[in-house]
Amino acid sequence: MKKLFALAFVALFSLSAMAQQVDLRKKISVSGSAETEVTPDIIYISISLKEYLKDNNSKKKVEITTLETQLFKAVQDAGIAKENLTINNLSGYSVAEKKKNPDFLVSKQYRLKVTDLNKWNELIGSVDPKGIAYTNIDSYDYSKIEALKKELKIKALQAAKAKAAYLVEALGNQLGSIIDIQELNNESYPQPMYRANVMMMKAESADAMGGAAPEIDFKKIKLNYTMNTVFEIK
Repeated sequence: MKKLFALAFVALFSLSAMAQQVDLRKKISVSGSAETEVTPDIIYISISLKEYLKDNNSKKKVEITTLETQLFKAVQDAGIAKENLTINNLSGYSVAEKKKNPDFLVSKQYRLKVTDLNKWNELIGSVDPKGIAYTNIDSYDYSKIEALKKELKIKALQAAKAKAAYLVEALGNQLGSIIDIQELNNESYPQPMYRANVMMMKAESADAMGGAAPEIDFKKIKLNYTMNTVFEIK
């Protein structure tokens, strides 16, 4: 009998505790969103330089140092900070290899940060096209992206609050304080494409293009934020 009373007491206590945890407030759940598109203003470009033989004569080679000098000077003449040009990779180069095989062709890969594509076109035209293995767009970004994200999140939250307010007021009630906020985002960074759909500029085709770099067509970065909110109804 005592066990029966004890079980009944425990059950009653559990039901009472559960009742106290139930949120009986009147609530409304709404979402708000904000989006925008921006044009990238920071572009990262890969450049690969490679030694080549003059007139297919193995005794006359254009050294990698000559090509590097051209690239460094072109960067300087374009007004780009030297810190924006870094070495990505050095392929197959060693002093021992050079001594062992003087005909070995060295290649180097660089990464360049630019903010003006006009400077890039000017720059690449100043480097010997036969010494350019390829160029490639690595990635791009927007310099004020973090401030823009913050602005969009605030706008999305304000849109959710405005929607909740007019819906509640339409029923003769007033909007209370915020209960819950959940953030959703949809950031789109499309891959950069050359207008001619060519991702790499080959040295063999450079002469046919007159040594000019192809135009680069960037799709805009699209940012979209949605705020799911829950407000109390007074």
